[in-house]
Amino acid sequence: MRDMNADSTRTTGPGAVPARLVLPAGVLAAVAGAFAYVGAVDPNEPGHYPACPLLQYTGLYCPGCGGLRSAHAVVHGDFLAALQDNAVAVVGYVFFAVLWTVWVVRAVRGRPLRVELGPAQLWAAGALVLVFTVVRNLPFGGWLHP
Repeated sequence: MRDMNADSTRTTGPGAVPARLVLPAGVLAAVAGAFAYVGAVDPNEPGHYPACPLLQYTGLYCPGCGGLRSAHAVVHGDFLAALQDNAVAVVGYVFFAVLWTVWVVRAVRGRPLRVELGPAQLWAAGALVLVFTVVRNLPFGGWLHP
């Protein structure tokens, strides 16, 4: 028979906080590595990254167009250029940073991260991305082109 106290000491005993931070630290390392690569290999130089197929075949900007240039600008501290390259991506970076911080705080306190988005929030996010995509492809939305 399993000792139930042995399982609970893993999450409450000495070394529990570092053990709970392994996954958030791994996610941060992966994201930091990706940003470091994009910061070092300039997406503004042709030939380093594949072209967006939607833009290449239709001439339309997808919601992700300019995301790598935006990440490159963030790494180099040029936040205005990052917003111009892809404003939705910058919102995503900020959202990730806030969510990751909440995850770490909850992990330190021994609580699980719970993100409970309802249908209304998901529809609103989808609508925002759709409006962004449509507006950036209209003549007056040129300021949203990467």
